[in-house]
Amino acid sequence: MALNKPKYTLFKNTRYALEGLREVSQNEKSFRLQIVLFVVGMILAWVLPISFVQSSILSVSMFIPIMAEMINSSVERTVDLVTFDHHELAKRAKDAGAALVFLSLSMLALIWGLVLYNALCM
Repeated sequence: MALNKPKYTLFKNTRYALEGLREVSQNEKSFRLQIVLFVVGMILAWVLPISFVQSSILSVSMFIPIMAEMINSSVERTVDLVTFDHHELAKRAKDAGAALVFLSLSMLALIWGLVLYNALCM
């Protein structure tokens, strides 16, 4: 039995990824807020009077909530594809995605707190 899968190339995969970013940024307000947080955080990470390594750690950590939000958006779309009716398992899946975003923001705050404490208070 042949699978009905498109052939992938680097260019097609890149196009699919960019389409996904565009779709989520157009349709998810929370993702747009994450992008604002990302931009502000990246600017702060590089203007603060801290070392290159510390700025790099802060910069890399800014990607954690972005990735979590993309996963959460994927979960929400998959659940909505299956059903729009209220279903306990659908709610649990969406709640788990929301928890992932919350934990990613908590991890971001912890990383920034530890790095800035180390850089500015020690």
